[in-house]
Amino acid sequence: MAIKSNTLARGASWRQGLLALLVGVAGCFASVAHAGYAAIVINETDGQVITAVNADEPNHPASLAKMMTMYLAFQAIQNGTLKMDQELPVSSWAAAKAPTKLDLRNGQTITVEDCVLGMITKSANDAATVVAEGLGGSEGHFVEMMNAQAQLLGMSNTRFANASGLPDPEDTTTARDMSKLAMALYHDFPQYAHLFSTKDFMFRGHLVRGHNNLMDKYPGMDGLKTGFTNASGFNLASTAVKDGRRLFSVVMGGRTAATRDRLMARLLDDGFENQETPSELVAQAGEAPAGLASGKSRRGKGSVAAKGTALADATPASRRHHRRGSKADTVATAATCSKKKKGATCPATTARSTKVAAAAGQKVASAGGSPDK
Repeated sequence: MAIKSNTLARGASWRQGLLALLVGVAGCFASVAHAGYAAIVINETDGQVITAVNADEPNHPASLAKMMTMYLAFQAIQNGTLKMDQELPVSSWAAAKAPTKLDLRNGQTITVEDCVLGMITKSANDAATVVAEGLGGSEGHFVEMMNAQAQLLGMSNTRFANASGLPDPEDTTTARDMSKLAMALYHDFPQYAHLFSTKDFMFRGHLVRGHNNLMDKYPGMDGLKTGFTNASGFNLASTAVKDGRRLFSVVMGGRTAATRDRLMARLLDDGFENQETPSELVAQAGEAPAGLASGKSRRGKGSVAAKGTALADATPASRRHHRRGSKADTVATAATCSKKKKGATCPATTARSTKVAAAAGQKVASAGGSPDK
C-alpha cells in the first residue's frame, strides 16, 4: 500500500508539474509583445490618468529603452561614479551596433555627455552600448541593472533585453511603464531634464540632428524620446507644459511617424482640457490603412499582424555646449487599467525610413530592424 500510495503521489505530482508548466508556457505566449496601439496621458501634479488605451498591453520599447540607459547614467553621475566629461572606451561590440548610430570606431573614446546627447537626438545605439559597458562592464550585466531598476520604479511589465532597444523578442514593456520611467527621469534628475529638449548638437565637427519633430510644432513640449522598429511601430514619450501644468504622455505602435505625432498632439490637447481622448482615435493611429478602409474601429484590439524585423530608433538631442531647454519639474506616478488586445500593427515606412532601414538591414541580425523616427 505504501508503494502504491507513493506511486500515486508521484503521478499526481508529475501531472501537477506538467499542468504548471503548460500554464506557464501559455502565460508566456499570452504576454508576447506585439506592435499594438496604446496610449496614456498623465497629469504630473496629482498623478491622474486622463487617457489610457491598452496602457498595460505588452509592446516593444524600441529606442524608448534608452530612457532607462540614461536613467542609470544620471544615477551614476549623481552618485559620483561617473562624470559628464569622462571619456569612455568604444569596444568592437559597441562599434558594431546597427544604425542609427554615431559611427563610433573600436578603440576610440567618447564622453558621457556626448553619449547622452547622441542617445537623445539620434538615438545612437553605439553610444547606448558604450554607456552600458562603462557602467556594467558588459552589456549583459548592464541589462540586469536596467531590469532591477525597472522593478524599483514599479515597471512590473517591463523586461529590457539590451541597452539600446534594438530588436529582441524578449524586449517588452507597456505604455504605462514607459510613462513611469519618463516621469522618474524628470522627478529623480531635474538637473538633467533640460537635456531632453535637445534638438541637435555638434559632435566632432558634425551637426547631429534629432528625430523628435513634434517639439518644433507643439507649444510647450520640451522632451522626451522617440522610438521605432518594424516590430514596435512608431513610439513616442512626450512631456509638455501649459499654464504651469505638466503632462506626460506615451504613444506606442503608431502606423507612421506622422500619425503618431498627430495622435500625441491630440492626446496632449485633450489632456490639458481634462478630457479623455476617444479610444477610436488611438486605434486609427495604430491601424494599417487597409484596416481603416474597412470602416471598422477595432476598439481595444490590435490591428494587422506584422513581421518582427526592426532596428532601434533614435530620439531628441541637444547641443554639446549650448543646450537649453526647459525647466526641471517634479513629477508623480500613477496607475490605471485598460483592456487587452491581440494582434500587431505593421507600420508603414516613410521614404526616409525605408532608405535607412535598407542600408541598416544588412548589419542587423535575424531580428532585423529599422531606425527611429
